[in-house]
Amino acid sequence: MGKGTITVHHVRAVLRGAERRHIDTVPLLQAAGIPASLLGDDRARVTPAQFALLFRALYRATGDEFLGLGTAPSRPGTFAMMCYASLACRDLGAAMRRGITFYGLFPGGPILSLTVTDTGQAVFSVRGDLGGRDTDHFLTECLLIISHRLCSWLVGRRIPLLRASFGYPPPPHKDEYPSLFGCPVRFGDARTEAVFDARWLTAPLVRDEAALEQMLRRAPFELLSRRAYGTTVAEQVHRDLARVLQDSPRLPSLDATAARLALSPATLRRRLQQEGTSFQQLKDAVRRDAAIAGLAEGHEPIADLAARLGFSEDTSFHRAFRRWTGTTPGAYRLGQ
Repeated sequence: MGKGTITVHHVRAVLRGAERRHIDTVPLLQAAGIPASLLGDDRARVTPAQFALLFRALYRATGDEFLGLGTAPSRPGTFAMMCYASLACRDLGAAMRRGITFYGLFPGGPILSLTVTDTGQAVFSVRGDLGGRDTDHFLTECLLIISHRLCSWLVGRRIPLLRASFGYPPPPHKDEYPSLFGCPVRFGDARTEAVFDARWLTAPLVRDEAALEQMLRRAPFELLSRRAYGTTVAEQVHRDLARVLQDSPRLPSLDATAARLALSPATLRRRLQQEGTSFQQLKDAVRRDAAIAGLAEGHEPIADLAARLGFSEDTSFHRAFRRWTGTTPGAYRLGQ
């Protein structure tokens, strides 16, 4: 959901099923090192490691691969059996249709479909609201993401998505979606679907059972993890800044970054604006994610962390962190 941090919207969404079952979620949050106080601030974020721990804790607590978010539970092992059933197919199209048929055997399961348009586009859709239980659309989006990444894994190459569409209005965290799906996104469409070139449906499967068993040991977290696709200028800039920050607290200027990307500064500024962001916003995001990771995963003194991230004094780091997350560095670490 990669090293980029994850919005608290996803944390709240993944807890809904357990809350409906009256499962106490506080111990689950504590096991993941996520302060419960973060749930009340839309600016808050967690690390991928924290989110994976929470996901595993919810999986154990609910005994349901859908985490209580579906119309009916999906028993542990269902996803694995779907993968084994699809692995023997001759090509990706046959594997996708077999997987769709497999999940169609279960009452209350997700309604999945695969169609090919006259223009040569393959459309994989997740229909319905899953009985009104997936109010945050988290399970719907997970099914879309996991299906795409599983297909890419089966053929051994990333399948570029042409677009991803969602049958509901844009949520507050809409800016997260382009990097999650690695393609243009649209909201308010008739259906929730992912679209790619239909020629991929004839691609042969290149995985065997040994590789599948290894992948399943890490699933679904490996399939859900955020990918650095580099398909947008913003992603390329973010990746470049994150790489520099690993070695130096001094992030490069817009001019220097533009030169590395073989763009003029004006073109880089314009492209970022077209993608709904700016160079300063990306610098803030890189420092924010590094700060959260440092506080959550280590014991580095806050003053040292601030200096490593390029802040000349503690107070400016505290102000920036509160602006990014709604809390102070000390409070965030104490909540761990």
